[in-house]
Amino acid sequence: MYKEEQVILGFRDILNKIVWLNKPKMEESLKGHKSSEVHCIEFIGKNADSNVTKLAESFFMTRSAISKITKKLLEKGLIESYQKPENKKEIYFRLTEEGMAINKIHDDLHKEFRERDKAVFEQITEEQFDSILCFVEMYSKHLDTEIKRQEVAIKPE
Repeated sequence: MYKEEQVILGFRDILNKIVWLNKPKMEESLKGHKSSEVHCIEFIGKNADSNVTKLAESFFMTRSAISKITKKLLEKGLIESYQKPENKKEIYFRLTEEGMAINKIHDDLHKEFRERDKAVFEQITEEQFDSILCFVEMYSKHLDTEIKRQEVAIKPE
């Protein structure tokens, strides 16, 4: 097996294991909230003036799909919409108190998971971290370029 393939399979294997380990606790703590909703809440909580376009770009989803998610979040009272006085056309979102509570539960769970995995990360040297982060950044930029290139190729003229 090529090393490139080993890296990709390794990333996929790690991601699958993280999801498998975290899912039961997430589902128990965040009952009634889909993963996509919770991640939208997280994004809105971390990014001022979040809107459908920013969410869609961040999650690589269509604006229509994000609109459906934000509509549910509005109905559940987890986010609220607002407009800026200088731009009445654009609709932005912010968390309600209830949304902030969900976001805190989600954040606390991630802290718990990081604590669980701390033993591994404590063994990594600064140089190893730098190498890993350099690779992740380089690969991410490559994938961003490919996404842009393929979107251009897919869009009809």
